[in-house]
Order: sequence, then structure tokens, then C-alpha cells
Amino acid sequence: MKRRFGLFQGWDASVPAGSSPAGAGPGRSWWRPPGVRTVAGQMFLLQLVILLLFGAVAGTTLVLQARGAGLNEARHRTLATAVSFADSPGTLDAMRSPDPTAVLQPRAEAIRKATGVDYVVAFNPAGIRWTHPVPQLIGKHVLGSFEEPLRGHARTVTSDTPVGVAVDSTAPVLDARHTVVGLVSVGITTRSIEAQVARQLPLLLAAGCGALLLATTGVVLVNRRLRRQTRGLEPAELRRMYDHHDAVLHAAREGVLIVAADGTLLLANDEALRLLRLPADAEGRQLADLGLAPSLAELLTAGRPVTDEVCEAGDRLLAVSVRPTTAHDCAPSSVVTLLDTTELRAVAGRAAVAQRRLRLLYDAMSRIGTTLDVRRTAEELTRFTVPRFAEYACVDLLDSILRGGEPEGTTMRRTALTAVDSDHPLYPVGSLTDFASQTPQAIGMGTGVPVLEPDLSRGTGWQQYDPANASRILAHGIHSMLVVPVRARGVLMGVASFWRSADTEPFEQEDMAVAEELVARAAVAIDNARRYTREHTTAVTLQRSLLPRGVPDQSALDVAYRYLPAQAGVGGDWFDVIQLPGARVALVVGDVVGHGLHAAATMGRLRTAVHNFSALDLSPDELLVHLDELVSRIDSDERGDGTAGDGRDAVADVTGATCLYALYDPVAGRATIARAGHPGPALLLPDGTAAFPDVPVSPPLGLGDGMPVETLELELPEGSQLVLYTDGLLEDRRRDLDTGLELLRDTLAESAGRAPEAVCTAILDAVLPAPTIDDVALLVARTRLLGPEHVAEWDVLRDPAAVAPVRAECAATLDAWGLGNAGYTAELILSELITNAVRYGAPPIRVRLLHDRGLICEVADGSSTAPHPRRAAATDEGGRGLFLVAQLATRWGTRYTARGKVIWAELSPQEEGPAPAAGADADTTEDILDQWESI
Repeated sequence: MKRRFGLFQGWDASVPAGSSPAGAGPGRSWWRPPGVRTVAGQMFLLQLVILLLFGAVAGTTLVLQARGAGLNEARHRTLATAVSFADSPGTLDAMRSPDPTAVLQPRAEAIRKATGVDYVVAFNPAGIRWTHPVPQLIGKHVLGSFEEPLRGHARTVTSDTPVGVAVDSTAPVLDARHTVVGLVSVGITTRSIEAQVARQLPLLLAAGCGALLLATTGVVLVNRRLRRQTRGLEPAELRRMYDHHDAVLHAAREGVLIVAADGTLLLANDEALRLLRLPADAEGRQLADLGLAPSLAELLTAGRPVTDEVCEAGDRLLAVSVRPTTAHDCAPSSVVTLLDTTELRAVAGRAAVAQRRLRLLYDAMSRIGTTLDVRRTAEELTRFTVPRFAEYACVDLLDSILRGGEPEGTTMRRTALTAVDSDHPLYPVGSLTDFASQTPQAIGMGTGVPVLEPDLSRGTGWQQYDPANASRILAHGIHSMLVVPVRARGVLMGVASFWRSADTEPFEQEDMAVAEELVARAAVAIDNARRYTREHTTAVTLQRSLLPRGVPDQSALDVAYRYLPAQAGVGGDWFDVIQLPGARVALVVGDVVGHGLHAAATMGRLRTAVHNFSALDLSPDELLVHLDELVSRIDSDERGDGTAGDGRDAVADVTGATCLYALYDPVAGRATIARAGHPGPALLLPDGTAAFPDVPVSPPLGLGDGMPVETLELELPEGSQLVLYTDGLLEDRRRDLDTGLELLRDTLAESAGRAPEAVCTAILDAVLPAPTIDDVALLVARTRLLGPEHVAEWDVLRDPAAVAPVRAECAATLDAWGLGNAGYTAELILSELITNAVRYGAPPIRVRLLHDRGLICEVADGSSTAPHPRRAAATDEGGRGLFLVAQLATRWGTRYTARGKVIWAELSPQEEGPAPAAGADADTTEDILDQWESI
């Protein structure tokens, strides 16, 4: 800039205050007086002219005032002096004396000098002077007229005198008769008065010079302050800047306020006045006195930073921003900006509603359909929508849907209901309703489209179905209803009804879209639950049909069992108690990997296979080997060409299973155990010792690849308890397997002496994880022994003659056991079996009778050749023996041992001997026996 706003030309705004510019030395002044073109120079000249005018006027006024005061003082002083001289003692006598001048002249001069007057003249009534400061004038006639003093009155006038213009006061000297004896005239010339005023002029000039100096100093200081505040800008630039800022401030479409710290409105532009409806004279007044809302006034005067806080100002919606100005070295105040968002209110309202609805749908994704239970899903829908969407919500589903079936009929059951109060008039949960055709529920169910009833008081068809309940609904304050069909994958399963009451807004079309989304979400979950229920019911039915319904009656073991399905659904765990020949019992526990129908079906196949292999009286190791081959074959069949029958990847259906097989012989008190990938058993001895026998483990079924299976034989005292279980009993995410085994061991040790049922309960209470993540099968068997008194054995020589003695001894034993009624049948069976062993078998031959729940006859020999029944021709002499055994025995069969085979036959203890048929020869049985004895 060429010129700065400053008192001094050449001042550089970039030079800080208190420093000198470049080139200025200590003894060199770097500034010069301002020119008349600068504002500072013009201000200085103006102040100089003002001071001069003020000095002239003040001097003139002072002179005039001083002269007037001097004249007035002269009048008073001359009058007082004249009166005092005239009334002084001796004046009257002096005037009557022969020589008044001699007496009065000295006195007059003394008074003149004492009082400072210019003259004191005494003269007679004829005007002849007796005294005068100028002695030459004594005796001369006094000029002027003295009529008033001659009448006895003093007077004061300004007139010409021999000494000049003077203020003259004349007082008469009266005698006792009030006759004028003489006159005294005292005067002060105007020259004396003006001289006195002239003596005050130096003071006046000094005061003027001092004022001029102070003004100059003030101009310099003000100029420097202006220089700092304007940052060296020229007046034109300041004006242009001010005009620009003022134009922008008042033309802006955003309200601007400047509010002082004490709440005074310092500035408001036109937009702010319009938005806040402020009067034109609002500036300089307190905001609290301008009629603003208390909340808005408090916000404007808070002095804290605020950004776009929305406030109401009358019918307007303003976005208010406040910024304190303390950071800019200004006086404590705040700058407020106001933005009119009234037009955005409706848009914002719609956006807020849309946002709430989107939030509602978003939350529904995580809170509806969390389980595969139809009723629970319906309850989640109603609980989620109340009170966020409606005050009352209910779900009515077809009764067949709740059972997992397909939609049937029109009768619906209220599955879920949620309300904001408990005394509502809506139908309770569980009630069956067949809605009339004119009700919204029936219309929605029939058409498959939502039905909106914004005003229930209009008397539509829904009230005709149940007028009494409709009246209660209206009296309860329910005023709006929305019915949405529950449909998923083309299956219409029921309806969901929503109700609003009290002060809430009635349902609108936009609410219908939201309700459809919510119900659609719930409908998919309900349909999934329905399908799951159907599949689960089918799987449970299949599983229950495949699992044993009880344990067979036998005397070798006291058995208790538990089966607990997993929460995830039907699994493949199973157990079995299989009665075997020779009073033996097989205990089986198995586990098929996975859940559902496939696992249950595979379990059924394996359980059937175990029964079939057990019927062959195989040892535990042989049985597991055959079972492993069967599982491998099942896997191979299911893989096929790489796809399952339904087109799915068959690799997911590959069977995996484990099994533990224990064979207990109550005669020997021995248990033979083998396992394929299954957890080993636990053993509780009668003395309370709990242990886990180290049964050799083989690979799971299907993975053995023909590997041999090892067994473990245990000698079990009577009263020992063998505990078999599946891995679901021990598996828990919160603990490891060893912890579960220790817990099982401790529980068994504490259960010593308890019955198997109590042991089962104790194990489940202490060991079972909650919740169960897998099926649990638990089998507890307490051993018994078949004592020597119930067992009879004989060695038989390989000689036909040895048959009869053995038969006789068997008959005697049966009589001792009280089984004489079965004697003939037993003798016949034993004769046939012993005869076959002697004729076709190999030594050693041994006969054993077991008295358990029935009679068991066993004949063992060293040959592995098994007899086969055949139908003999009419001319054949033999071939009828095994047929006769099969007809007479309850069961019979063959089992192989390490040194041969055993042929056994069981008879019921109540079984009588074979009764002869009518017309038949009564001696047929005896004839047959006689024929065998003759062999």
C-alpha cells in the first residue's frame, strides 16, 4: 500500500510497535508530521482549528467576562468607598471648616491609595472641588450633573473625567437636618479595569498551549492505536471492506448474531431478525427481553460451542451453531449462526420413520427365528413387535402346522400372543378358532394378501362374527388392526394380527409393508420349524421303533438303562441286552456318527446286524469283525457312483460308527469284552472300587480293514456292576475327557451298594453335561452267578451204551430240581443230542444241564461239524431226530467254541411232556426211546 492509515507518513505496518524501521538510528527521527491528505493530518488540522477557535472565543469571553466583572466590582467598590468617606466622622465638620481642603485632601489621598481607586474627590454643592489626586484641579468646578446626589441619594455612573472614562460613584454628606453639605465622588478608570484583565491573558494563553499539546499527544496515541487495530489499512480499504462485509452480512440467507457474554445482542443481520422475529431495535437489548423461547435463549447465551443443534422458534425449526470469540482476542462474546430447516422437517420426519422401520427389520433378523420350534418362533414375532410396532400381536396357525404336517382345514389355533396389558379382550393362547368368512383373518387366509383395518369402529364385517368380543375390543381402546398371512415357500400356514390402541397412530399402508417383511421373516422360520418338526417326529418315531423297548427277562444280570436324545435332534446311539444260550447275556452299546433320519436308520441296521450275529453265537471279537465288514459294505453301497439317491454328495452320508460288545457268562462269572472305537466300560466292584478296565481298542467300524479285534476277559465277583456308555455322557466343551472320566469314577465309588437304577440316576446327575450336545446311552448291569446247585455236568464216552446211564442221571437231576414234568421231553432231547455226538462227533463229549429260568440242555463235542435238520422220507430209518428236537424244545441251536461246538436246547420250566394225539398210539414216545436205547 502507498499510504497507510497513520499519523506519520512513511510508517511501515510491518514494523512492530516500539521498534524502528531499517535505517533509523538512535539520534535520528524516523517519522515526520503527517500530510494534510492523511486522515491523521486532517484530524490534527481540524483539532488545531478547533483549539484556535476555542482559544479565541474563550479569550474574548474571558476578557468580556473579566471587564464586566471589573466594572461591576468598580461600581461596588467606588460606591462603598464614597459612602464610607462621606459618612466617616469628621467629614461633615471638615466641610464646614474654613479650609476643607487642608483637612480633606490628606484623608482623600490616603483612602485612594488604600482602596486602589483612581480618585477621591470631595466638592461642595456648587461643584467646587475640595480634593483631587491632581492638586492643580483643586478649586476647579466639577464637570457633570449631580442632581440626584444633591437630593440626598448616592448614585454610580460611567462618565468622562479628567483622568479618562471612569466608573464614578457620588455620595452626599448630610447634616442633622438632612441638608447636603458636600459631595464625595470616587472613581476607577476603565484603563485600570482593562489592565487587570490583561494580567490574566498569559494564563489563558498558557492553558490554550497546554490544551493544544494534549490534543497533539492524543492524536498521536489514537493514531498509533488505530494503526494497530486497522493493521495499516487505508480508509478507502477499510470502507470497502466494511461495505463488503456489511453487504454479505445482510444479504446472507443464514442468520448471524453476535451476543455478548452478559446476554446483550450486539449484532443481528436481516435474516436473523426475520427468523427470530426480532424488532428492528433489538440490538443492544438483552436476549431475555426479546420474547425468545427459554430453551433457545439459554442456548444462545450459554457461551459453549454448539454445532447444528435443532431448536424450535415459533413455527420454524432452526439449526443453531454457536462459537465463542475468545480465541480471536475479542471481547467475550459468541457468534451464532441460524439455519432455517423448517422445510426439512417433513423430510426429516419421513427419514426418521424410515430409519426406525429399517432398524426394526434389522433387529428382527437376529431376534426372530432363533430356534427350530414353531411356537417359540411365533412368540418371538409377537414379543418383538410389542410395543415397538403394535400394542397387541398374535399368531394363529393351522393346527396341522403345529404337528409338522401340511395345511389342513380352516381351524386355527392361537399359537402366540403378546400384549402391553394383561386384561385385554383377545382370545387366549391355545384357543381354537374357525374365523368367519367376513373377518380380516379369514380374508387374509383365503386371499393370501394383507388386510388393513385403520378404523375398527366403522362397523365392518369383523364385528358380526363375535359382537360381544368386538364390543370389548373397542371398549378397551383398540382402534386399528392389521392382518398379514403367514406364508413361506408357497405354503399358507396361518395369519399374524397386529392391533394398536390408546394414543398411537392407526396403521397405514407403509406399516403394512413393514409388517409383511416381519411376518415373512417369521414365516420362513416357522416353515423351517414345521419341516424340522415333521422330520424330527419321523426320526423320533423311527428311532423309538428301532431302540429296545425293554430288556429281556434273564437271571444273569440286573440291568438299568437310560437313553437321552441330544437337543440337536435324533442321533444314532443305541444299546441292547441280548439273551444268549447257556444263560449268557450280551451287552451292546453303539454310536453312529451324526443326527437325523440317516443316523437313526443306520443305527437300526447295525442293531439288527448285532442281533443276527449274536444269534450265530459268535464271540465278541468275531462279531465286531463281521460288523466292521458290514459297515464297510454299507459305506461302499452309499457311495455308489459318487452321488446319493437324492442327488446330494454321498460323501456326507458315509457311515461312521463305534461299538462295544460284552458277553457275560453267569456260570463261569466271566465277561468277555471287545470294542471298536468306542469308550471303554467302567467297573464297580462290590467293595466299592471303581476302575476302567483296559479293553484293547480297535478302529471304529468301517475303518478296520479286516484287522483282528482283541478281547479282554474279566473275572467278575457277584454283585459287580459293569457300566457301558456312549461318548455323549462325557463330552463337554467346558471340560476335557480326563475330567469327565474322573468325575465318573468318583460317582461310581460313591454309588457302591446301590441298585443299577440308582447308579444310573447318580451318573446322569453328576456327569451328564448340560446342555447335552450328543445322544447319551447308559447301561448299568449288576452281575449274578448261577451257582453249582443249578449246574449239572457229565462226561460221556464215545460209546452208544453210555447214552442210557447219562439219560438216567439227567432224569434224576431234573427230579431233584423239581422239573420232573419236563423229564420225558428232556430225556428225549438229550438222547437225540448225545446219540448224534457219539455217532458223528469227536471226543471229548460233555453234557451240561443248566437250571435258570428254564432248563437248558447242552451237549458239547470236539467236532466243528454242525448237524442240520432234514426232512426224512417215509422209508428212511433215520433223519428225524433234530426235527423232533426242534418240535419239542422252545429254542435250540449250535455255538462254536475253540475246541468244537455245543448243541443246546431250551425248555420252559412249565412245559409238559408231549401229549399223544387223538387216535394215536400212546406208546409212540416209549417206542422211540426204546429204539434209541437199542442202538
